[in-house]
Amino acid sequence: MQNELKTKCQIPKEGFVPDSCEVRNSTIGLYTEIGKDNYIENSHIGDYSYTSPYCFLQNTVVGKFSNIAAMVRIGPTAHPMNRATLHHFTYRRVKYGFAPRDDEQFFEWRAQQVTLIGHDTWIGHGAIIMPGVTIGNGAVIGAGAVVTKDVDRYSVTAGCPAKQIKLRFTEEQISQIEKIAWWDWTHAQIAERVADFSLPVNEFIRKYRGLE
Repeated sequence: MQNELKTKCQIPKEGFVPDSCEVRNSTIGLYTEIGKDNYIENSHIGDYSYTSPYCFLQNTVVGKFSNIAAMVRIGPTAHPMNRATLHHFTYRRVKYGFAPRDDEQFFEWRAQQVTLIGHDTWIGHGAIIMPGVTIGNGAVIGAGAVVTKDVDRYSVTAGCPAKQIKLRFTEEQISQIEKIAWWDWTHAQIAERVADFSLPVNEFIRKYRGLE
């Protein structure tokens, strides 16, 4: 009975956000699933993407079909290292009774340090992606990686600090996949062609290269 129930489970079209999550000033796309105990602030998570439990996203734009493992931190906000103190009383002034208003200019600066996660990406367990970084389409980020620089499309990157290990495909294959841009297909088109995603990449490209 338990296995039968699992096979019938579907993500609702409007997406799914558990009650245990805290979501502020953010949007999620169609068929998007948010894992339990996530904190999401000033972010957008695209269609069909999902986060696993205990993720923390701030000031982040996630593309479509992104796969985000548990305990991932994206866009962690920075403290002001050029001030006499790192402590947040300098910008959370109201909390300490130091001023009638917080340092809104500092908060605006932090919100502008947007992290971009491309389509069809895989962010491994416990990875940290710093503010302002761009992760290219199809990229894989290894578990526990600390990403401080932009990551090439369809690359595999890991380590602390993270470094590129290899490309998943040839440059020609990458170019063809991005021209096809299957992530922009409609739900009906994907359903009709879903079996073709199990083909070797060259066969997939040959079949759909003329449709872009």
